[in-house]
Formats: sequence, structure tokens, C-alpha cells
Amino acid sequence: MTTSPSGEVLFEQKGHVAVITLNRPAKLNAVTQEMSDALVELARYCNQADDIRAVVLTGTGRAFSAGSDIRELDKYATPWEFRNREDYCDSLKVLRKPVIAAVNGHALGGGLETALICDIRIASTAASFAAAEVKLGWIGGGGMSALLARSIGPGNTAVMLMTGDPIDADRALSWGLVSEVVDPDALLPRALELATTIASRAPIAVETAKANLAAAYNLPLDQAIAYERDIQTVCFATQDAAEGRAAFAEKRTPRFTRS
Repeated sequence: MTTSPSGEVLFEQKGHVAVITLNRPAKLNAVTQEMSDALVELARYCNQADDIRAVVLTGTGRAFSAGSDIRELDKYATPWEFRNREDYCDSLKVLRKPVIAAVNGHALGGGLETALICDIRIASTAASFAAAEVKLGWIGGGGMSALLARSIGPGNTAVMLMTGDPIDADRALSWGLVSEVVDPDALLPRALELATTIASRAPIAVETAKANLAAAYNLPLDQAIAYERDIQTVCFATQDAAEGRAAFAEKRTPRFTRS
């Protein structure tokens, strides 16, 4: 299924898993406004679709994404208009469903930010990562500094932000930027395998776990623990939780219905 007029963003649903593919390989999947609009709409669709329980985001060709198409940045009439644009990075932040980035190649600038916004990152051995904006005279604006520092620590983040130089997949793994590194041919199958496993779990509990993880980073410890207890109670009251307990007692696979 093509979701942008140019065919540069693709959508496919495999069971309970949505696969979104950036499909502009000749330009390293640099994101145009049309592509950004398509990603915003797809994020809204995935949030509303009860039969979608996990999302995989990937790219075609040699790149995951090179970020924004630089040629389009001069189209904004004022810096304030640029500041208030509806951005592709922002679209992923609103997704309640878990998102896995299958990083097939270069993740540069906004492409790295896009991967960082995803909940889980798996990389191909051909992947590379760079906060390259400093080489062009600016810095990232989609959460680059904060998200990188949470993933790889302030020292490693400083190296990436201040040099703009890329790191390869093995270093990304050793720094904690990605969870796994696999051969290129195994990347999408592994991402789909993980997404399918997540989609088999109780959907409300999975989405609550994602929200709880965000709270754990943003709240003081005592408040984060109290919040966790509260939303655990909400989950415990669902029909899916009752089904999970019944399935455990009856030694069968639970049938979760998002209820």
C-alpha cells in the first residue's frame, strides 16, 4: 500500500504489525514535506487502528534516512514558521504503539533522531549513525541531544554532537544505541519477529509499559514508582488481565482482545 502520492512512503500490515518504509533510496530517504505529512497521517492511523499492535519503521536502499531534505528547508518563510512545522519526528512521538526501528543503512541527522524516537532499534551490519548537522552549521532540533544522552551517555553524545562524524553498527551496539546488530538480510525478519512477539502480548499492557517507561525517565523516582503502581492497577482491572490469569491457571495461550 502506497501512502504518499510519490510512493516515497510505503505502508503494509502483517497481522498485527504495521510496516512503514521510507522509499526514496536515490536521496538516501531524505524526508520531504510530502513524506513528513504521510508519516504524520500514518502515526494517527496506527494509533486509531485497534488491530495494529506494533510498528516497524525501516528504509530502502543504502539508508534508513538522511533526515530532512536540505533543499526544502529554505522554503519556510520565517524561522518561526520553521519552528512550528508539523515534523516527521514529532509524528512518531505521539505513537502509543511500540515502534521498532530496523536501521538498514545510514541514519543521519533527522534520520538518527527518527531512530532515537523509536522504542527499540535493531541495526544491520551496514548501518551507521551520525548527528551530522554541526557540519552544516546547525544542530538537531527533534530531540537529538536529550535522546542521545539517554541512550549512550553525555560523553559519547558530546563526541557525536560536536564532531558530526559517524559511528558504525558495532560501536552503536557497544554504546547502547542499538539493541542488536544482524546481517542485512536478517534485519527485517528479525524486526518483524520481535514486533510479532510484542503484538502477541496484551495490547493495553504493552502500551502502558511504553507510557510507564517514558514516565520513569521524566519523573522523580518516588513519583515514577507511584505512577507505575497506579497504572499497574489500571491494567490489572482489564479483561485482558483476567484472561491472562485464566490462561495461566488453565495452562493455555491467552487470547487478548484489547479490553
